[in-house]
Amino acid sequence: MPVNIKINHRAIGAGHPAYIIAEMSANHGKDFNQAVKIIEAAKEAGADAVKLQTYTPDTITIDCDNDPFRIKGTIWEGKNLYQLYSEAYTPWEWQPRLKEVAETMGMDLFSTPFDATAVEFLEKMNVSAYKVASFEVVDLPLLEKIGKTRKPVIMSTGMASLSEIDEAVSVLRRSGCTELVLLKCVSAYPATPQEMNLKTLPNLSDTFKVPVGLSDHSMEISVPVAAVVLGASVIEKHFTLARSQGGPDSSFSLEPGEFKAMVQAVRNAEMALGEICYDISEKEMENRTFRRSLFVVDTIQKGALFNEKNIRSIRPAHGLHTRYLNGIINKKAARDVVKGTPLSWDMVDFS
Repeated sequence: MPVNIKINHRAIGAGHPAYIIAEMSANHGKDFNQAVKIIEAAKEAGADAVKLQTYTPDTITIDCDNDPFRIKGTIWEGKNLYQLYSEAYTPWEWQPRLKEVAETMGMDLFSTPFDATAVEFLEKMNVSAYKVASFEVVDLPLLEKIGKTRKPVIMSTGMASLSEIDEAVSVLRRSGCTELVLLKCVSAYPATPQEMNLKTLPNLSDTFKVPVGLSDHSMEISVPVAAVVLGASVIEKHFTLARSQGGPDSSFSLEPGEFKAMVQAVRNAEMALGEICYDISEKEMENRTFRRSLFVVDTIQKGALFNEKNIRSIRPAHGLHTRYLNGIINKKAARDVVKGTPLSWDMVDFS
């Protein structure tokens, strides 16, 4: 059975509402006030946490325009990695202040570190958890550094093979990580529903004995709902105030109204899942009166035979149960009965 985890006393796993993360990423546009507005809007939209990314261009790559560093075949084509990350990174000096803003609103705020210095920085911030990005699943020294903090870890698994996930999980656990969530992820921007393969979620949980979730780069709100139905305990979505503002991640980020609709859809799905139950609700009990039962549908005289023309199974449920129909056919009427009368035992002559 997967072991539930806790982030700031919030239980995450089976039997608990999905933990919903709003990924800010680069959608602040290098404007601190915009970042604060994103946190406020995420709270209003129902997010449990806001996630940042902690890197600089120099901690994630080098300033080089050689061909391996050129971006091809994505929405960022035409830039090199250094240019993209120069545009997208979140200034480190903002991050402690943003954490205070989020916590004032009752939200968690943590981050994805991309190198050892980022982990050290986030430890000084006393973040409650760490997120590992899909691209860093293969950075085993970084995973070891994160594992040694003994903080809960949420790791995306986009692009990773089963053996790579196994190796990453082993490194984290050996290093001291005891609370881990694995997120199914498609590292495409945006991703499409047909790429998701959400049926992997239960297998992922069974294989590694951890809660699982979805890091969703699609533009759909139905995909997270399906994930929750299949056992996802965490949902992560990119969040922007408005896609029209542009930015590296805006094209696959949800706006506040869309995010709020997603959260509501997830919460409705969780309520609908409920538990294994065959009890009859109060409203159902009231509606039982509209079930079928046996009625006299043609006036019958005393001594005449009941037959398929003068008694039938119809709505409502005021007559005898339909199970008795065959036993009453060809029995005599004990008295006169008018059309529209619910059939009862005192109308049947069994002598």
